[in-house]
Amino acid sequence: MSNDYFRFKRFCIRHDRCAMKVGTDGVLLGAWGCVEGQRILDIGTGTGLIALMAAQRNPEALVHGIDIDEAAVRQAQENVAESPFAERVTCILQDVLTFCPSERYDAILCNPPFFTEDTLPEGASRILARNNNVLPFPQLISRVRTLLSASGTFSIIVPAGLSQQIITLCLADGLHLQRRLQVCTTSRKPPRRTMLCFSPQPQSFVEESTLCLTAPDGSRSHAYVELTEAFYLEKS
Repeated sequence: MSNDYFRFKRFCIRHDRCAMKVGTDGVLLGAWGCVEGQRILDIGTGTGLIALMAAQRNPEALVHGIDIDEAAVRQAQENVAESPFAERVTCILQDVLTFCPSERYDAILCNPPFFTEDTLPEGASRILARNNNVLPFPQLISRVRTLLSASGTFSIIVPAGLSQQIITLCLADGLHLQRRLQVCTTSRKPPRRTMLCFSPQPQSFVEESTLCLTAPDGSRSHAYVELTEAFYLEKS
């Protein structure tokens, strides 16, 4: 497979001009995040991967992807144009902090920047895409709250160590945790990522689960295969 693209069952993602390539985090959130409703927003769309996955999962929804990286948005637009979902997915060069859509969204997804350390990856575009200082979590969550409908959902993937911070910030903005999935590379290792789903509507319990990506023989685990079955091509 070329390093310039990643082929899924129903669409192809070219990412040679994007700072952040197709990765496990985006695929996991695209497969797990809540996508119910008529209007879906993907914040920091990058290649357009999550936006296209949302469109595939919800054939009735209109999907918007926004990003501040001009090269990424151009490539996302090309990826969308070549997909079966071009009539329902739009990718826009837009800062979420100044984004003013005509209607609120039923579902919002975000695979956010999360490098907050002093040591950051090389390359200005990659730093822009991954540095949490560009869009601090309090500002992101505050904007999500204003963009989300009263019964909508907000799904996000973060490093496991940041999950409690996100839960606290969301609660302060009136977003209540509904689902949490801890992601481990193997059953012997602690969670590496956490996926969270919030809603303005409180509920009496939180759906808790854990996903191990790798089976004992080193292959993808059954649970990982099942979650991504609609998207990943079968390994030959």
